Amino acid sequence: MPSVLVVDGANVVGSVPDGWWKDRAGAARRLHERLLVADTSYDEIVLVLEGQAKSGVRAGRDAHVTTVHASRDGDAAIRVEARRAVASGAVVTVVTADRMLAANVSPAQVLSPSWLLDRI
Repeated sequence: MPSVLVVDGANVVGSVPDGWWKDRAGAARRLHERLLVADTSYDEIVLVLEGQAKSGVRAGRDAHVTTVHASRDGDAAIRVEARRAVASGAVVTVVTADRMLAANVSPAQVLSPSWLLDRI
């Protein structure tokens, strides 16, 4: 059974106070680069970006990482991507610190940004 990791880019980038707010596009690009070389057990990683962060990484697929540009808010796009993956038969994990979002992505497992950052 395939496995998909859906990443809330804003939450992951925002979990580290490293000045990301001064360069949201650069922070998104750095996260994307780390995901590309990460040695994970997931078949696909979906990175959801919103706002200014979208200008840091083009939408589309690079190797096993698919970048999605949220048209409105990132949470809605994350819910759509999680549901799409579940509907395709994948085991889905969502990385976010947003409790409201976490409550709305069932049956996906939800893990914290720190969990992901410890692995990439």
